[in-house]
Amino acid sequence: MDHFKAVEQFLTYLGISKGASEHTIKAYRLDLLFFLNFVGDEELSKRTIRRFLGHLHEKKASTQTILRRLSCLRSFYKYAIREGLTDKNPVEEIESPRKEKRLPISVTYEQVKHLLNQPDTSSYLGFRDRAMMELFYSSGLRLSEVAYLNRHDFDIHGKILNIFGKGKKQRQAPITDTAAGWLTQYLEHPEREEKDSKAIFLNRWGKRLTPRSIDRNFASYLKASGLSLRITPHTIRHTIATHWLENGMDLKTIQMLLGHTSLATTTIYTHVSSKLKRKVYDKTHPRAHTTSD
Repeated sequence: MDHFKAVEQFLTYLGISKGASEHTIKAYRLDLLFFLNFVGDEELSKRTIRRFLGHLHEKKASTQTILRRLSCLRSFYKYAIREGLTDKNPVEEIESPRKEKRLPISVTYEQVKHLLNQPDTSSYLGFRDRAMMELFYSSGLRLSEVAYLNRHDFDIHGKILNIFGKGKKQRQAPITDTAAGWLTQYLEHPEREEKDSKAIFLNRWGKRLTPRSIDRNFASYLKASGLSLRITPHTIRHTIATHWLENGMDLKTIQMLLGHTSLATTTIYTHVSSKLKRKVYDKTHPRAHTTSD
């Protein structure tokens, strides 16, 4: 098999049959060419793949990078066998390294307040951004969930949002009085002009604000805040989940509010909060408050 020719056929297949984006195709091309340039004229075998993985380890590639490149090779050889380009799959039976479990980052309430105060609410767009940021912390919404909120999703009187999350799964999310106040005032703002009558959050031209724009605006406020941490809207989602837990909310309720399919996903927050661990320790240890015998 001419591997370089097969790679181009595979990339064409991804674009036409699978509808892969240019970004995805470019990433696959880089990973596959990196592999082929590494092996050179060597006959491909399981030993070759193991040597390649060993090389990645030596170069201190992250587990995520190794998993991505291995997945890329699996997809390529699966395609090559199906198309009759080869009858050998050197990736077969190669075990994937265990994915690293990264603990979510959370920040303090004081840092959240400092960030929330960054938008200039005397301007219409600043007022909009403050309303969005309040929602992130109020209900732990994902960036895309905020971007695609519609007016009819907001129950003003009940202070409830109807959210369409991952996999188009619907849930209800209560919001704080503070967040509801900002959101209501934003929807009634005298400078609000709507070309999209459904969307809640609009750009300066009255059309729905995109997730990318929200992310970019958030990053500018982070820079203005002077906070050195890498904080994103998703960090705020992790933060409110941690704060809920620290203040006594049970995991099942947090799971429901965040829209997690599995409770195991929510359980990770128990590893984040050292404050919670201390509270539990002091509450449950028989001698936690004993100073002497």
